[in-house]
Amino acid sequence: MSLARRLIGGFLDIVSNIDPAQFVPSEPPPPRRPLAYAEQNESEEDAKFRNVFKQLAGEDMEVSPRELMNILNKIVGKHACLKTDGFSIESCRSMVAVMDSDSTGKLGFHEFKHLWNNIKKWQGVYLNFDRDSSGVIGADELPSAFQAAGFPLNDQLYQMIIRRYSDESGNLDFDNYIGCLVRLDAMCSAFKTLDKDNNGSIKVNIKEWLQLTMYS
Repeated sequence: MSLARRLIGGFLDIVSNIDPAQFVPSEPPPPRRPLAYAEQNESEEDAKFRNVFKQLAGEDMEVSPRELMNILNKIVGKHACLKTDGFSIESCRSMVAVMDSDSTGKLGFHEFKHLWNNIKKWQGVYLNFDRDSSGVIGADELPSAFQAAGFPLNDQLYQMIIRRYSDESGNLDFDNYIGCLVRLDAMCSAFKTLDKDNNGSIKVNIKEWLQLTMYS
């Protein structure tokens, strides 16, 4: 068996250990509608958010990875309780890629709102499980924090997350926490879509799996 097959097979085994009944995927953004239709049929809350979005997105009404980076760093920088080195352009490109449902390379209104709502929800979880108010989530706090966010994972995947996203002390700061959850949410949602029997297992060939993971 090739190295690629072993790695992919191992990751599939890990993901399949997520209990489908416990995993709570975020609702996908609604399909993009013509602007005139959207404005006529949206709620008061959406109308207010659209006005804010217009100021953030500019004339093209879409948010690029660099614009997303600037928006997130400007807002998060105002919260001293969130320790972060800042969202990188690579992290923001990854987030745009997994949220970009219409493949424009940018986030439209509903895509951005969906991402923004997730960030707000996960920020609340982050602060709740930063019990020592250090501004980061420690390795011992990580399992409970991820489960509260809707991801009841196993120890093997926690260790992979710690190695990939945490610092040398095992602490996870806010930008890495959000970047990890966005990718994890996208991959698990794709997995759940393919798990037609809801039994926690799927069969995919190498091309199908690469197609999924390239956008996560």
